[in-house]
Amino acid sequence: MLLGVAALCWAWLLTWSSSPSMSMSTSMSAPMGASGAPTALLAFLGLWVAMMAAMMLPSVAPVARVYLRVVSAQTTGPARAVRVTALLSGYFLAWAAYGLVAFGLTRWLDTVTMTSGRARVVAASAALALAGAYQFSPLKARCLAHCRSPLGVLMHVGSFTGRLRDGRVGAWHGGYCLGCCWSLMLVLVAVGVMNMVWMAALAVVILLEKAWRYGPHLSLAVGALLLVLAVVVPWQPALIGA
Repeated sequence: MLLGVAALCWAWLLTWSSSPSMSMSTSMSAPMGASGAPTALLAFLGLWVAMMAAMMLPSVAPVARVYLRVVSAQTTGPARAVRVTALLSGYFLAWAAYGLVAFGLTRWLDTVTMTSGRARVVAASAALALAGAYQFSPLKARCLAHCRSPLGVLMHVGSFTGRLRDGRVGAWHGGYCLGCCWSLMLVLVAVGVMNMVWMAALAVVILLEKAWRYGPHLSLAVGALLLVLAVVVPWQPALIGA
């Protein structure tokens, strides 16, 4: 079911990105420039969550599946769907919070790009370098190990109680996924949030890092590639669609 939702999100994003309002920009904030800041922020966050659903649901599906088994042993009927929905709501709440940062960075990049044509290229190069370096960090390794172990997640959240426990579990797991992938999303912000080629490439990387048996090794290889791209992009800006 989650994979179906992710597919629908991808289809919607592809349709929206090819609309006339997006034909001249890969930034989600560009078509919202005429709106007030609160309206633009809400629109951005809605699109951001749709993007996170498309990119992250395939990799979070194993955790949701294991959690559903536990929930099924404790509850019956509609209560199971409610609890899993609360889990996913908490998860995407963590990503929505990061969306606030992404919104600010996107608006800032749009502003500086208007005065300097090279600004986005420089920003993309810096983001690639930061993301590449982060792939080798102990924090990345720790967060990735957490995201790769659905059973480990359940062991850690066994003590969560109360009516909000499912949302807390989702937010807690979302925090680890954020720790694992924030720098990759920063690259997406820098190259253009609606750059569908980069979005798809990063989604594949995220899924393989978390689900493939060689995910940790892939993470290091991706880090090396990102560092190389950080050097190459200023000379080949077409790589980011600039």
